Amino acid sequence: MSYVDYDQSEYEWIREFDPSTNENELEWHRDKNDRHIEVLEGKGWLFQFDNGFPFYINISNTVFIPKEIFHRLHKGDNKLKIKIKEYSNDV
Repeated sequence: MSYVDYDQSEYEWIREFDPSTNENELEWHRDKNDRHIEVLEGKGWLFQFDNGFPFYINISNTVFIPKEIFHRLHKGDNKLKIKIKEYSNDV
C-alpha cells in the first residue's frame, strides 16, 4: 500500500497517500471501529461507501465511516493527506 501513517495519539493519526498510488491498491475494506476522516490535502480524490456512488472529498471535508461498513478511495490528482480519528467501540 502506498501510504504512510503518522501517529498523533492512540486514536488519531495522519495518513498520506503517495501520488504514485496505483488505483488497484485502493481496495474495498472495512474497519473494526467507527472513524471520522478529515481531508487536509488532496485534489480529485473520491470516497465511496458500498452500494453508493463515489463522491469528491475536498480539503476540510469530513466523512463519518461506521464500523464494519465497506468503503474505498478512488485515486485523485496528487497526494492525499487525511486525519483519521477512530472511536473505540468497547464501551
